[in-house]
Amino acid sequence: MIFDQARWTADDDERYEPLLSEKADREVEIEDSPLPDELTRDSLSLPDPAEPELARHYTRLSQMNYGVENGPFPLGSCTMKYNPSFTETIAAREDAAIHPDRPESTMQGTLALCHRLQDYLGRIGGMDAVTLQPPAGAAGEFTGIQIAKAYHQHNDDERSEVVIPDSAHGTNFATAAMAGYEVVELPSDDDGRVDVDALSAAVGEETAALMLTNPNTLGLFERDIEEIADVVHDAGGLLYYDGANLNALLGRARPGDMGFDVMHYNVHKTFATPHGGGGPGAGPVGVTEELAEFLPDPHVREVSGGYEHYAPEHSIGKVHGYYGNWPVLVKAFAYIARLGDAGLADASAKAVLNANYLAEQISYDVPFGPFHHEFVASAAPQDAADAAKRMLDYGVHPPTTKWPEIVDEALMTEPTEAESKRSLDQLAAAFDAVAEEDDATLASAPERPAAKRIDQVVAAREPRLSWQALGE
Repeated sequence: MIFDQARWTADDDERYEPLLSEKADREVEIEDSPLPDELTRDSLSLPDPAEPELARHYTRLSQMNYGVENGPFPLGSCTMKYNPSFTETIAAREDAAIHPDRPESTMQGTLALCHRLQDYLGRIGGMDAVTLQPPAGAAGEFTGIQIAKAYHQHNDDERSEVVIPDSAHGTNFATAAMAGYEVVELPSDDDGRVDVDALSAAVGEETAALMLTNPNTLGLFERDIEEIADVVHDAGGLLYYDGANLNALLGRARPGDMGFDVMHYNVHKTFATPHGGGGPGAGPVGVTEELAEFLPDPHVREVSGGYEHYAPEHSIGKVHGYYGNWPVLVKAFAYIARLGDAGLADASAKAVLNANYLAEQISYDVPFGPFHHEFVASAAPQDAADAAKRMLDYGVHPPTTKWPEIVDEALMTEPTEAESKRSLDQLAAAFDAVAEEDDATLASAPERPAAKRIDQVVAAREPRLSWQALGE
């Protein structure tokens, strides 16, 4: 299926939908101002669209973009899945709009929801205590490692290293470095999992933690997880769980039962909240009992007659304002409450089924397996980035490319539980169509979206962060 993305054209010259500022047709005179002359102007051009024009403008802009409402979005690992809109409705309720400085006695419902969500997440992850404060998954990672660091320091045990597998998310390496640790990279074994012998050689008196994703970024479950936990704990280190792939385990296994001491929850994928992007999301952190007194302040607990917030005895302090991003937490709570135990387990089962089904349908080579939530195909001898861009012409968002590096020309793909068989077959058809195309076609792709190929290096190093910069 060839895909035509919406575009705006005028005088046969293809161009983007103009900004409202470019449609300005009303001059407004500026009245006298007490501000200095260099900060004021004499007049201002403002757009003056009628309501239908305004609606059409933003509709066209939305049609020029690709989102999960347009089609499949199989971006591996840090996945965008379709999230049901009922959570938006609940978070937008008038009685959910509370000011966090209100007295505790007037916001007992808010505190009750926070406490119940802490409990839900704790039971799902096998953790004894949970903080809701971190504003994104990456912020949750940093919070978790800071808790581990505070724990070691409290025990007069200064440690300098964090061990991380070579297939781990890049945020793991950044988190450890930001927390002041040296990173010890751990090679994978031949089947894509942790090499236990290499781990035993890597850990020691300087090991603060092993950061591990399970299933890992190849979609493979770490079968030796109990032995891995013993190796780390015997060295005096802590086992950190990156919750990016928790959606593969819901209702079947819990990180706490595997021996993990601290974890963060990527609620944007597992529990249907917006992706944090470093800030406007949520990345709760769970810990075992021995780490609970190091959680951020405030923490919510149940007391006689209601709920209150308090500062854990050895708290690392605040990592975000108040209780975290409240509307996002409401969405996560609503999703968990709506699905319940059976629904969460079913979502996990479908995520695993969909990944394995799609991996079997495509003609690209797929090493390793069987999989849990995602798989990594190899586009070789094609260039993975070129193949991914061409997939846009077939109406699907491309998978993650070039990573993990242990797979040549990697296409890391996660269909999620939200996609139907019909949607998965569309995805497979797109993969197979691209696999048959020549290098010249791939090198010029994409051809049909509103924005064609860009210079990614320039875009990363010299970003244009405002509409004014487009004219530079």
